[in-house]
Parts: sequence; C-alpha cells; structure tokens
Amino acid sequence: MIPAERQALIIQHLSQRHVLSIAEIADMLGVSQMTVRRDIRALEDQGRALSVAGGVELPERISREPSHIAKRAMAHNQKVALGRFAASFVKPGHVVYLDAGTTMLELARQLTNIPDIIVVTNDFVIASFLSEESTCRLYHTGGEVERENQSCVGTSAGLTIRQFNFDIGFISTSSFGTRGISTPQENKIPVKRAVVERSSRRILVTDSSKYGLVGTFNAIPLEALNMVITDDGLPQNAQDAITERGIELRLVSYEENPTEGQNHG
Repeated sequence: MIPAERQALIIQHLSQRHVLSIAEIADMLGVSQMTVRRDIRALEDQGRALSVAGGVELPERISREPSHIAKRAMAHNQKVALGRFAASFVKPGHVVYLDAGTTMLELARQLTNIPDIIVVTNDFVIASFLSEESTCRLYHTGGEVERENQSCVGTSAGLTIRQFNFDIGFISTSSFGTRGISTPQENKIPVKRAVVERSSRRILVTDSSKYGLVGTFNAIPLEALNMVITDDGLPQNAQDAITERGIELRLVSYEENPTEGQNHG
C-alpha cells in the first residue's frame, strides 16, 4: 500500500472516530508505528490531521471568530503575560505594527512608556487606548470596518500597511498550525500578508488554545514567521513542529514572571 492510500484510510477512519492512537493505526494498516508517524506528519503538513500525544485527530474547523467582547473574557491571564513579554522586544525608535485583538491590546498597554515609537494598527480599541494613554506617533490603517472585532480589514487596510517599514510586526490569529495562520474571513488575508511583507521581524503572539484550529483560508505560512510567542500550554508535538521549521519559540508561563520566557529553538 502506497503512502497516499494509507493516509486516505487514516482520514476515513478519523472521520468516524475523530481520534486514533498510533498503535491502532499500525494494527489497522499492518505497518510499523514509525511508518504511521511519517503518514501523520504528512497529513499534518497538508492540514488534514493534527498530531496529538500518542495519536492523531481531525483538526477543529472554525467558521467564524468570536467578537471582541467575547474575546475579552477568554484566557485573560495568558494574554496579559503574553502582551508583557512581547512588549519587551520593542525598543525606543521602533516602528511596530499591532494586529487586531485582545492579546494585542494587552501588548499595547505595555508600550505607553517606551519613547519615540511609531505604532500602526487596524484595531479601533488599541488606537483609542494609545491615543489617550501614550505619546507615540499613532496611525490607523483604515479600510473596511469589521464591527464585531472593532477593526479594519481588506485591501485598503493592506495598502496602508505597505506604506511602512516595520521593525516588528506583531500578528494575532484565531487559528494556526503547521501549515500556518488561517482565518475564516477572506478579507483578513490582505492585512496579514502586508504585515509579513513589510516587517523585519514577524512575531505571532497568541495563546496555545488556537493551535490546531483551522479556518477556511490560509493567510500566511508558518515559515513566514521569525518567532512564535505563546503560553506553556502548547503541546510538545506542536513545539517540535514549530522549532523544526527554524522558527524561534518562546513559551510564557502566566503564573510566573512573563519576562522569564523560555527560549526554544
């Protein structure tokens, strides 16, 4: 049986069971567990399956993102720790982009005392906060207004972003995996891609619950990132998948001093 046939059978059985162990698949296909692991890695690279401890499962698809109000109550302590740690990379004189979202808002709260920075964002809440609480030069992208997430998206926002040369582009997401950052909304793609194109350092800042979720549209490949900052709840297989691609991984514990982020890779 060739790899494509084995992988098709794995997906077929996953559609019925959702989660399978490596041992179960090896018995089912009559192959070694090493062969099964290679097939799982191939399926994961295709975005069709998600490796978990001792097995594999189907990735969870998201059809829409939670509203800004709903996001505020999710993983708040993690977001505070992530924002504080991410802000440690911003230095006086930097030009930075802050993507939309509540994690980025926590990052913005840490930038108010850093002098001589320029901040560009597509998020209305972040722009409002920084306009009142900081002295930074501040730009909003404009563009198509997405009311639920209180931000701007689309081609117009992307064109504004492309006018800048960023020292750091901080990127948020509702879903990511080995294939990259995905989104259920097509109009977010121009924003994400413009940030990648115009940033010297491209840093994903997100809590670990977003790993393994899949949106309809792939916005940017994982390899386009220089660094991923997330909490220490990220599974080991996910850590390995990120560092094997040459991406720096920083794990932040929200129960400890977040400036003590662990460096992986």
